[in-house]
Amino acid sequence: MIQLTVNGFEVQVPEGSTILEAAKAAEIKIPTLCKHPDLPPTAACGLCVVKVEGMPDLVRACSTPAQPGMQVETHDPEIVNVRRTLLELILSAHPNECLTCGRHGACELQELAKDFGIREEHFPSLRRELPRDDSTGCITLDPRKCIKCGRCLEMCQEQQDVWALSFMERGLNTRIAPAGDISLAESPCVHCGQCSAHCPVGAILEFDQTEAVWEALRDPTRHCVAQIAPSVRVSLGEAFGYEPGANLAGQLYHALRRMGFDTVFDTNFGADVTIMEEASELAERIRSAPEKLPLITTCCPSWVDFMEKFHADMIDHFSTCKSPHAILGTLTKTYYAEKEGIDPDSIFMVSIMPCTAKKYEITREASMYASGGQDVDISLTTRELTRMIRQTGIALENLNCLELPDSPLGEYSGAGVIFGVSGGVMESALRSAHYFLTGEDRAELEFEELRGLDGIKELTVNLGGHDLRVAVAHGLGHVEQVLERVRQAKLKGEPMPYDFIEVMACPGGCIGGGGQSWNVSNAVREQRAAGLLKEDRVQEVRTSYANPWIQQLYRDFLGEPLSEKARHLLHTRYQPRPEYLR
Repeated sequence: MIQLTVNGFEVQVPEGSTILEAAKAAEIKIPTLCKHPDLPPTAACGLCVVKVEGMPDLVRACSTPAQPGMQVETHDPEIVNVRRTLLELILSAHPNECLTCGRHGACELQELAKDFGIREEHFPSLRRELPRDDSTGCITLDPRKCIKCGRCLEMCQEQQDVWALSFMERGLNTRIAPAGDISLAESPCVHCGQCSAHCPVGAILEFDQTEAVWEALRDPTRHCVAQIAPSVRVSLGEAFGYEPGANLAGQLYHALRRMGFDTVFDTNFGADVTIMEEASELAERIRSAPEKLPLITTCCPSWVDFMEKFHADMIDHFSTCKSPHAILGTLTKTYYAEKEGIDPDSIFMVSIMPCTAKKYEITREASMYASGGQDVDISLTTRELTRMIRQTGIALENLNCLELPDSPLGEYSGAGVIFGVSGGVMESALRSAHYFLTGEDRAELEFEELRGLDGIKELTVNLGGHDLRVAVAHGLGHVEQVLERVRQAKLKGEPMPYDFIEVMACPGGCIGGGGQSWNVSNAVREQRAAGLLKEDRVQEVRTSYANPWIQQLYRDFLGEPLSEKARHLLHTRYQPRPEYLR
């Protein structure tokens, strides 16, 4: 620990801390636009300038190491004036479109302009007219609003290793665009939305489809069905003043019914089905085809896109089971429609996801047309649902927290709940695989080592006499490290380092998805994860195979896991896309 003084207050911080972190420890807020808790400092915006006794110039607090005995001043009149001038310069190049911007009320630049009392423009306008890019149908890129903070580049290039975004041109003409100045749809973009989740302004947003949902809800010929993903219930409340991790499942079911949905299911049920199929795949390979290990599992369409583009040599290892929301879409327009006597063509399925990539997934012909039509019609992000709830005037705090989803695709196990957090898919699959291999019911099985926010987590688990080496990786940069270990073992003819691998594109898994409520950080991810793990612990049924509604589904409709019907409806295929290879 080292000691320094910030605005006259003595503070102790760990050696290696920055001045910005020291000020935070002293409960002093220094404004920033380029710094984000997930990212290393770039000192791009300059708003965090401070004075340090003995130094002739202002220094940037985000990138300047705190030193023992430092005397730091953060908010004298000169510093405040410099920050105001910097903000005015940024605003001179930024469109005055706050009222029509998707970040209105949640924009970091707007908040700082309010804090500094900026009411007039003191610099000539430097605004440029640049085209908006909606080409992916998942993410909207509006380079006019970019403030050149570099957060999206750090996420896309360094953290995710996708390299879809770059800065183009120089000086005042610098702009954000896909590498090569092509459209986002033509770029290596995998639609993960981490650029959007970390953008401080409205330059990168989810592609808004709320109006299409309102139109369907107004159509009396439509039977509108909603499903909500596990992680949405512990993040949406943040936009309404709840603490991260507050579980609003009951309120969400109630709100969706109030909005006009005829039926409300839960994606957790689809997660239970996914586990039935994936755990069966794993048990089958362990018993009869160990040469096909490792089995790679996920529920992440960004990873699927990433794999097809850059790691097609791993296709044979990847589970063919579809993601939970895709499975629920298929079952809604087949099993549910048949059971209730509803014309499948009249069903309008809306999935509410933590993710921008789900918008891409529902267009995949290999995955999303098993019912005979499009299985999921619209995928909304958490942020889009937030706006819809506000439009209706619904007060979440007044809704019934004990409301339940509809049957037969609503009731779920604890294993389905934890799909929303990194390690959850693996933990759920291991619980069921243990039963499939041994016939022994161990609902209390938990794997603490697979939880948490370490980028790569490893464990050896004994299932039915088999020592299974498992790995969990989240964030595409970490995923690549795990895949490279597998690839090198193959090339050298060495034993595989793993038997079972879970991968997720977004840091923390779906709780940190690109469509979640703003202002994510590891502290927020931990609270969201805790909310899901808590629900798992209190569930009466904690394993997918013990869910009575899952048992009924297989008994009445699917037959058994990996049956011909299950493979047709619940599984997919993958296609290498070598044009993207780097």
